[in-house]
Amino acid sequence: MDSPLAEAIGGRSAAVLRKHLEMETVGDLLRHLPRRYETVNDLDKMDPRDLSVGDQVNMIAEVRSARGERKFRRGGGKQIHITTMSVAAGDLELSVTFFNQPWRVRTMPVGSRAFFAGKLEKFRDRWQLGSPRAMRISTGDDETDPDGDDTESIKLPPVTPIYPATKDVQTWELLAAVRQTLDVFDDPIDPVPAEVRERHGLIDLGRALRDIHLPATLEAARPAMRRLTWDEALGLQLALQGERLNAVTRPAPACPRTDDGLAAAFDARLPFELTAGQRRVGDELADALATTTPLNRLLQGDVGSGKTVVALRAMLQVVDAGRQAVLLAPTEVLAAQHARSLRAMLGPLGRAGEPAGLFGDDPDDDGDEPVELDTSEQATKVVLLTGSLGAKERKQALLAVQSGEAGIVVGTHAVIQEKVGFADLGLLVVDEQHRFGVRQRDELRSRPGPTAPHLLVMTATPIPRTVALTVYGDLENSVLDELPAGRKPIETHAVPGNRPKWLARVWERVREDVDAGHQAYVVCPRIGDDGPPDDEEPDAGPTGEERRPPLAALEVAELLATGPLAGLRLEVLHGRLPAEEKDDVMRRFSAGAVDVLVSTTVIEVGVDVPNATVIVVLDAERFGVSQLHQLRGRVGRGDTASSCFLVSEYEGPPMERLRRIAEIHDGFAMADLDLELRSEGDVLGTEQAGRRKTLRFLSVRRHLEEITEAREVARSVLAGDPTLHHHPRLAGLVRAVVGDEGAGFLDKL
Repeated sequence: MDSPLAEAIGGRSAAVLRKHLEMETVGDLLRHLPRRYETVNDLDKMDPRDLSVGDQVNMIAEVRSARGERKFRRGGGKQIHITTMSVAAGDLELSVTFFNQPWRVRTMPVGSRAFFAGKLEKFRDRWQLGSPRAMRISTGDDETDPDGDDTESIKLPPVTPIYPATKDVQTWELLAAVRQTLDVFDDPIDPVPAEVRERHGLIDLGRALRDIHLPATLEAARPAMRRLTWDEALGLQLALQGERLNAVTRPAPACPRTDDGLAAAFDARLPFELTAGQRRVGDELADALATTTPLNRLLQGDVGSGKTVVALRAMLQVVDAGRQAVLLAPTEVLAAQHARSLRAMLGPLGRAGEPAGLFGDDPDDDGDEPVELDTSEQATKVVLLTGSLGAKERKQALLAVQSGEAGIVVGTHAVIQEKVGFADLGLLVVDEQHRFGVRQRDELRSRPGPTAPHLLVMTATPIPRTVALTVYGDLENSVLDELPAGRKPIETHAVPGNRPKWLARVWERVREDVDAGHQAYVVCPRIGDDGPPDDEEPDAGPTGEERRPPLAALEVAELLATGPLAGLRLEVLHGRLPAEEKDDVMRRFSAGAVDVLVSTTVIEVGVDVPNATVIVVLDAERFGVSQLHQLRGRVGRGDTASSCFLVSEYEGPPMERLRRIAEIHDGFAMADLDLELRSEGDVLGTEQAGRRKTLRFLSVRRHLEEITEAREVARSVLAGDPTLHHHPRLAGLVRAVVGDEGAGFLDKL
């Protein structure tokens, strides 16, 4: 499997696969699975309703008509030969044109079948195949035409694999390479122990690789697919469980509850009653923090379910024990918002030795008036630490962290830097874990010392159980499944932006809410200074037609200020503003000094302004399901009815997707829709998992049984061999599935 691919198929063919598909070894080729199979007498059953202009297709089709003619080029000069064919695959009929390939009429006559590949185009409502490539399918007695390099035929096996291909490497070329490789392939020594294969009914690896590519029947491919899927589940679970074992190799600092400390004082001053879920999860965390077994837990809950309060209570328990807690946020806007929120919830308990108003909400406070200290004897200090702090502020923050004066530290990636030292770090809280890599998450926990901090990971995007087992399998799981009392559902509408009256009504609603004393968000996918989208790339919109550039916050703000929202107080917020300016805009919006905030996705998570009651998302089809759910969660945080408008100019599937989102309000149901609509590679991407971008076989929607089985096997194997020293082939399987970074635990224990 590790042999260079050139040894199997020759240097020239191997170079093409390396260039266009990044294949280096025999294993890379044999793990490139067919996306479907066709039996020898079948044609592809293509449905035009599933296709769009610009799609790259690779199909088997029948030639319905074929003719060739010579024409002069425009302006005279050299003749060219044009071969035009009409071909059909299922309900799809299209025109295929070849230039200077006169042999096509003879070698691909009417009634013959061939592979066709190219980009879908349309001309006068008729489908066409642009820049076509073709390979005729041999019946066994064809003669090769000598007139050119592209006249070879291919004889298909009884069950023909159709491979994921590119415009440069076609499925028939991959089939030829696989055939050639399997002819010289020695079955590998199976990495999965025989007793595990027998217990779970798995065929051996060599047979699986042969049957997945060249099955004698469609039925023969099923056990092969199950075996390869199971291997991937096992490799991933070994990596996740290995990370979990690595996390508990050092004890954590014990932080038991106290009856008269900061945490108790905070509970006593809470202006609302905790939900049953918040109390239950809080007790789970409190019990775990009291031991030296490292807390290693994922806290998931819907938008607005009160995760921050739960995390703060845990942090205060750690501070009571004489330790420090750090809250890691993915953006400076969110970090600053968290710092404000924590200080607002703590009140005097969070202002040890600081003047009131340092993180105040008064936009007109110029700081010139003398202020009095507003602290409690039990108070701790909350410090904000981000990469853009000025030299003086950064020095003061670092001193407070290193001396232990700051009990709670809120920051971005800047906190992970080696030179940021803690006096005694007891708890690491990571907000929006999917925005961090696993290595970033573990950086603070892997520093030298007798203890390692407890870890609490939070996500406001609820995930199905299969994803939790697959992506976050190294973490225990706690769920907040209810919202605080008084929260009202957010009325959501999918709005066709190409209908002026509908869009005008949206802006009227914004003005009505502002006139009633409330505030609004308007979200755009781009900043507008010809730079890239803010923070992270929104999901691509519909393909197949000319698209205008994404709407930009700077341009939209100007149009709204001089148009439908004229006279209102508008501000713009995006990720490339200076940190001080971003913080100033958010503070004034929080204080009610701004009516409408025109923003990019920097407000996607964590921003909490209860007076905001309406949000308009423009070009909504460009955003993912979870992004839209998060953005919608910026409103409805008070006791006033709120509205969300998802605006798109595109009808058809994009608008239908937005309508489905508008109908769903429960975050867990939204997560299932997200998983349904997105590819596995996206769900398990590097942003969320910190590991290789695509699982090739494993589907988190379909393979709960395999994931669960593999998890138990992984735990059993690692219990007796935590470094896989005695299972070197399983270690190789881990590296093949998750890469060297994901297999880092093998070198740590």
